[in-house]
Amino acid sequence: MSPTAPAAEPAAVPPVPVLHALTVPLSALGADSAAVPDLRELLVGPDLLTWTVDGRGLVAWGRAAEHTVRGADRFTAARVWWDDLAAAADVEDRVGVPGTGLAAFGAFTFATGSAVDSGLVVPELLVGRRDDVAWASLVVAVAPGTPFVLSTDDVAAAWLRRVGSAPGRAPAASGPPATPAVVRLSSGTLGEHEWTEAVRDGVERIRAGGMEKLVLARDVVARTDVPLDAVSVVRDLARRYEQCWTYCVGFGGDRAGRLMGATPEMLVRVLDGVAHARVLAGTLDRDAAPPDEDPHQYAARVLGESEKQQHEHGFAIDSLEASLAPYTDAVTTSPEPFILELPNVWHLASDVTAALRPGPAGDPPSSLELAEALHPTAAVCGTPTAVAAATIPELEQMDRGLYAGPVGWLDAAGNGDWGIALRGAVQEDERTVRLYAGCGIVAASDPEAELAETWAKLRPMLQALGQRAAGVPERLVPTPGLSAG
Repeated sequence: MSPTAPAAEPAAVPPVPVLHALTVPLSALGADSAAVPDLRELLVGPDLLTWTVDGRGLVAWGRAAEHTVRGADRFTAARVWWDDLAAAADVEDRVGVPGTGLAAFGAFTFATGSAVDSGLVVPELLVGRRDDVAWASLVVAVAPGTPFVLSTDDVAAAWLRRVGSAPGRAPAASGPPATPAVVRLSSGTLGEHEWTEAVRDGVERIRAGGMEKLVLARDVVARTDVPLDAVSVVRDLARRYEQCWTYCVGFGGDRAGRLMGATPEMLVRVLDGVAHARVLAGTLDRDAAPPDEDPHQYAARVLGESEKQQHEHGFAIDSLEASLAPYTDAVTTSPEPFILELPNVWHLASDVTAALRPGPAGDPPSSLELAEALHPTAAVCGTPTAVAAATIPELEQMDRGLYAGPVGWLDAAGNGDWGIALRGAVQEDERTVRLYAGCGIVAASDPEAELAETWAKLRPMLQALGQRAAGVPERLVPTPGLSAG
């Protein structure tokens, strides 16, 4: 009998790096202290991460740390990772407002059973603006026990490397303007006829008493004849839809899976223990306004006086209030829904505010905890939630992935913004993006009208991708403005 070989030593587990972070005001980097930047000017670079509205918010580059998760406990797993990471981090914050210090971007799938990754990304360099306060944060991962100190010069060097110019100056040009890509559209999982049949099926189920509301989405594939310039897409969305929250988040540093868009709907914002949300339900295409009627009066009449639209909006408000109830003693909503005017559509909208009740440890719930509690709302799922959630994949026949899931950011203090990933797309490779749009279905819904509504909601991404289209299947783009000859 041959001698037994000695057992191999188990591979050593590398130590988990410790994050070191420094946040400084932009004035410390030489920027004019009397001026605050429009963050849309900083939308540059191949590994861009962003969450901006009207030139405010967060823009970032690089990856100091990242964690991806899947499954029913994806939110909890991400929170545990984030809490451990933040507790071990060495942070010097010289600004002290929400979003400074250690912060992460995140995106989470709509469904628990999705085959797509959810997760959080801690950027290397982050630039933020809140009201008249602007800052930059640098984060570096270092082996535990390694003496390490970040300086203002380190932040300035990272800025110059990522942006290409000093703070306060326009970013360096990356080259001559690219020739607009030709965009070819094709049907996604379901063609238009199949999708309207799914809507018809959903209406029948609602009328039979199985549900009160059901949200059905569809996808459209866009292919470009040259590599997609995702930064230009994001920049166009941020400029054109300045009242929306423009987002761009991806995991692994690859193009594949990058989520981008401009959402008008805030799932939840938590700032210093107070939760804020914007609920949208009820949509009207601006292209549908008759030329002989004042467009604002038309929107107020059609949305404000429509029983179907008011009914749909009521479901969304009730859903949010019920989900917030365990975390607050009182929820304040807009007295009446207001008309939110966007370049492509009008929405019925309501703003919601709630002072959060401290938990057992004395701290209010974090923004990510609330995002999990509120998702999915009736605005993107339906009522009752469990029945609608089970019906959606049966009728849509697709994995929504990150579409209609929470997307946004959080900091180590529990503050954060989490919007709903709407009016957007997922990049599949360097020339392919998959666009998504959905509609709230109730008993009075008309399938053809719902199809037209999806085209109105796809318009932001189609505009951002470029105005020229070729090889468009018949009826794929049925309304003016979505293609150009």
